[in-house]
Amino acid sequence: MEQESFRRRHLPHWDLPDATYFVTTCLHGSIAAQGLLDIAAYQQELDRTQVPEGMDLHEWRVRKWKLAFVRIEDWLDKKPANSALRDGRLAQEVIKAMNHFAGERYELLAYVVMPSHFHWLFHPLPEWAAHADLGNRTPREVITYSHKRYTSNACNRLMGKKGTFWQAESYDHWVRDVDELERIIHYIEQNPVKAGLVGQPEAWPYSSAAARKAQGLAFGEPIRRSGF
Repeated sequence: MEQESFRRRHLPHWDLPDATYFVTTCLHGSIAAQGLLDIAAYQQELDRTQVPEGMDLHEWRVRKWKLAFVRIEDWLDKKPANSALRDGRLAQEVIKAMNHFAGERYELLAYVVMPSHFHWLFHPLPEWAAHADLGNRTPREVITYSHKRYTSNACNRLMGKKGTFWQAESYDHWVRDVDELERIIHYIEQNPVKAGLVGQPEAWPYSSAAARKAQGLAFGEPIRRSGF
């Protein structure tokens, strides 16, 4: 039976039974040294801040994570040090890999591939997790590891390169309720608009907004597999 777990390498990772996950994976070296220093200083400032009145410690931890994440994405969108995913061939490989196990291992609820990183929102399917050989990993870890391994090899092959492609750890957050789920979908699909790349979410071809429009799906419906 799947149980709640908490793991920390450099980043905290929470896993809960039957949870939906918002995951962000960045290209290796996508944040410049200046950005890393700025983010570290901001996180230290947040850690020194007292818990706001009327907020418990857990809520404050979640709030700090969200504030720091916005700071990180600001650097990724405005001053990326690595933007290899501008190459549409690479962006399509990332989406193709997401699609591969959609409906089999997880429901694919939203995604966007940006020049320096990608976001995706997925719900591991309990029936798959119950019978899969997970080893000592959680369903989220198996899903994200498989995706990163495949896309790292595929994208390096397309570029004619070798070496590290993705940042070692991804940022992940489990979704707490339906309202947060809807906010996260909006956040993901609005990313290209916020970054000034397009005027409307569905105009960005490497996104669930574009896929949902092409498939005639309503907002929030799981994305069906599609080929490239």
